[in-house]
Amino acid sequence: MTLAPRWPLMWSRFRPDAEALFDVAFEKRYSWAELGRAVRDRAASLAGEVGPGDRVAVLAQNRAETLILLFACAELGAVLVPLNWRLSAAEIAWQLQDCTPKVIFVETAFADRVGSSARDIRAPVDASPDFSGCGSALLAPWMILYTSGSSGRPKGALLTHQQVLLNATATILACNLDSTCSTLTFTPLFHTGGMNCLTTPLLFRGGRVVLAQRFDAGEALDLVAREGVTHLMGVPTIYQMLADHPDFESASLGGVRDALCGGAPLSLSLLERYLARGIPLRQGFGLTEVGPNCFSMPQDQVRPKLGSVGLPIHLIEARLLRADGSLAGVDEPGELQLRGPLVCGGYWNNPAATAQSMVDGWFCTGDVLSCDAEGYYRVRGRLKEMYITGGENVYPAEVEAVILECPGVSQVAVIGVPDPRWGESGVAFVEPTPGVTLDGAGVRAFLEGKLARFKQPRELVLMESLPRTGSGKIDKPALGALRSS
Repeated sequence: MTLAPRWPLMWSRFRPDAEALFDVAFEKRYSWAELGRAVRDRAASLAGEVGPGDRVAVLAQNRAETLILLFACAELGAVLVPLNWRLSAAEIAWQLQDCTPKVIFVETAFADRVGSSARDIRAPVDASPDFSGCGSALLAPWMILYTSGSSGRPKGALLTHQQVLLNATATILACNLDSTCSTLTFTPLFHTGGMNCLTTPLLFRGGRVVLAQRFDAGEALDLVAREGVTHLMGVPTIYQMLADHPDFESASLGGVRDALCGGAPLSLSLLERYLARGIPLRQGFGLTEVGPNCFSMPQDQVRPKLGSVGLPIHLIEARLLRADGSLAGVDEPGELQLRGPLVCGGYWNNPAATAQSMVDGWFCTGDVLSCDAEGYYRVRGRLKEMYITGGENVYPAEVEAVILECPGVSQVAVIGVPDPRWGESGVAFVEPTPGVTLDGAGVRAFLEGKLARFKQPRELVLMESLPRTGSGKIDKPALGALRSS
């Protein structure tokens, strides 16, 4: 099958004059007809050297050329590898050695991090209005997205055309997307959140993407109002920064129909600020290897089910297993396993990791969740993050969710550390709300009666700003290194 990835071509026929993409940094707008021509031109320029299965790497901040390359690769049966421009030259070199691309495109600012054979992503291409490539099979890989590598070398998740297409379909159904919808993408395209949470679903649906190079709260609020953005996606840190900006209360946000949140727990105080603006801030959950949109919260349940990530969406089957392989009971923590056509095609050049993650048709996520009697799931933590104190299992996400409700707490991360008496104990790193003075005694007093004593962190560390990864998540390995130094 070769039609699945040719979305710009299809929409250039049905909606040629409608705007598909706005590249904010370069003030460049593309209609569907213009985007389709740009894709054909780029594909034609690569046709003599790139074919089915070949990798094409790109090292650049968010810009239209990356999305054009994505669809050009689909036209040629090739695989796009968006590289993390925040990495060092040595880290990028390892990924290039691992994926062995035929061609590397680079933004000028990052040229010193790759070899001299890399090509300037801005280089013009010749017009080829009649070009048509061989296309891509539905089960062929379309992207390699490298994971963060918090537990060793990064793994390259193979995202197939089927996965991206059906994630788009499931997201359209879960979020009620139509061709009038638009999103503001400021999270990096080298992460699945930037590429696949709303960007590719809206491009599949014929909607509109406003593409920003980076996140700036003031600029984002202005773009949402000025460009009529209807859908947002980000991590809690992003939404907190938007809410804390002086323009938040006066910004014209009436066009926002939906705001998706993932990556960390959402606090009640932050949720209330968005509900007061008429925006249903909805917690969800997913991962690079599956979806990435796997769970969704119905809009009328965002307050009653705060702390939950919602229900499995279309085309996803979920189960929770105990350590002995039996099914977990109601409200009992268990490892989340997922099955369905939204699962990736394994890991590039890493059969051992693929075999470890794919068991009897199920993808073993390593995430620990629980499910209540009504079928709503709640994240409890990662298997590797769970620590045992005095013989009791503690899941950091559960502790973090309670601490987040403490007045004056903006962000929190809990990790387990060695303890000579209890085996392990918890350390909570707390980031106060800007302008608020917190003290550890006040946070401890808040936790009394809300958490069992063994779950309460034995140590509280107040930090002005917690370290974060490139996707905006709190960097727990960095906190662990800080604690042990």
